[in-house]
Amino acid sequence: MKKTILGLVFLISQGISAQLYVGVQSGIGNIQHDVSGVATANRLGAALKVGYIYSLTSHIGVGTGLEFSQYKQEASFMNYSGKLSSFEVDPSTSAFQYEVTTSGYNEKQTLHALQIPVFFQYKTNINKGIDFNFRAGAKYFLPLKYKIDAKAESVKGTAYYPDVNLFIDDLPQYGFGSQTNYAATGEYDTKGVFMSMFELGFTFDMGAKNSLYAAMFLENGYGSILDQKDDKSFIGYNPTSVSDRKANGLYSKDKDAKLRLVGFGVTLGWNFK
Repeated sequence: MKKTILGLVFLISQGISAQLYVGVQSGIGNIQHDVSGVATANRLGAALKVGYIYSLTSHIGVGTGLEFSQYKQEASFMNYSGKLSSFEVDPSTSAFQYEVTTSGYNEKQTLHALQIPVFFQYKTNINKGIDFNFRAGAKYFLPLKYKIDAKAESVKGTAYYPDVNLFIDDLPQYGFGSQTNYAATGEYDTKGVFMSMFELGFTFDMGAKNSLYAAMFLENGYGSILDQKDDKSFIGYNPTSVSDRKANGLYSKDKDAKLRLVGFGVTLGWNFK
């Protein structure tokens, strides 16, 4: 990355022609996971883009920029009712097995991120005022916030203390029991990853200094964006009440869960020559 930035600075200092672009990107933004029993739906992605392309020759250029992206999707159990267990510690430091059973559980996920692309562009004229464009390169994907909005028709948390063979399912003042119309927010811990990027499209001259860019894009992430330290219950344990239980999210049950980004769709941009 440092070498690329230094190379771009050198190109600018040499007075090589630059083209500014702004644009939007929209399509399918799939956050793929390997967590068993979890289904996702309504996978959407969008981004705002700004950057420069520096011409090395009449056909070849190198570009970079900054993008603000948003991914949206929903996650739920594959079955209407879901049950997961985890190990917790109560205020007296006694360990127990915490089991959460839900009906109609659903979490809406919103991921905001910054992306820094570095790519090569090949272009060639195919007709008067129309150029063919192909871009290929990489992006650094830096998550800013991965928010969870969770809801369920009912939630029940029970405890089993194996040391004393004790099962508790109705002690609300200690966090065990049922709750209806559950709603809570949470956030996944994340880290940055690299992505490959490809675009295939056309540029249409709209005047001496401006042109319209339209393309299809494909992006593929490498490595997981999750950065979890411990296994957690997807709905957290509250030691003083059956309400106000934190939404940790379905991916939190496995600290080694892998989340990989894949996106494809349409890019529209405006170039300033």
